[in-house]
Amino acid sequence: MFDEREKIVLMIDGANLYATSKALGFDIDYKELLTHFKKRGYMLRAYYYTALIEDQEYSSIRPLIDWLDYNGYTVITKPAKEFTDAAGRRKVKGNMDIELAIDAMDLAETVDHFVLFSGDGDFRYLVERLQRRGRKVTVVSTTASQPPMIADDLRRQADNFLDLLTLEKAIGRDPADRPSASGDNERYDD
Repeated sequence: MFDEREKIVLMIDGANLYATSKALGFDIDYKELLTHFKKRGYMLRAYYYTALIEDQEYSSIRPLIDWLDYNGYTVITKPAKEFTDAAGRRKVKGNMDIELAIDAMDLAETVDHFVLFSGDGDFRYLVERLQRRGRKVTVVSTTASQPPMIADDLRRQADNFLDLLTLEKAIGRDPADRPSASGDNERYDD
């Protein structure tokens, strides 16, 4: 699946990876995630995409974003949009698909192997376009949850599918081991 000579880039759809790991019952140790994939090839970059709710006194994702930014990840954010739906419920929308897709196409001339952490079927066409340029794409999500977190057409399009559950021992940690609010532990989840 991986060749040590390949130039690899990780493209992490933060919200999707968070939902997938929660469905599987473990948190991601992002330090171990980098270590794991650095052993698979020459890692050029690890991108993490997420929307942030602005104007909040405290955002639970802010410590993770700051940690990632200082520890080897390129963090791409944008403000989430808040709105009220027809039923009067407050909703938040923060889709990062277009940013991830544009960055992937910009990198297509330099990268041999894209590792996409998302099960979002909207990425099927992106995967196809990268493959047309001779690039290999591994998609990381899961079929172990009910319902599966990966769209069937995305899984079929990918060169390789890697179930996140198979990575649990290498990159996972128990949610009970989350860092305290005082920040004694340097590892964060999202």
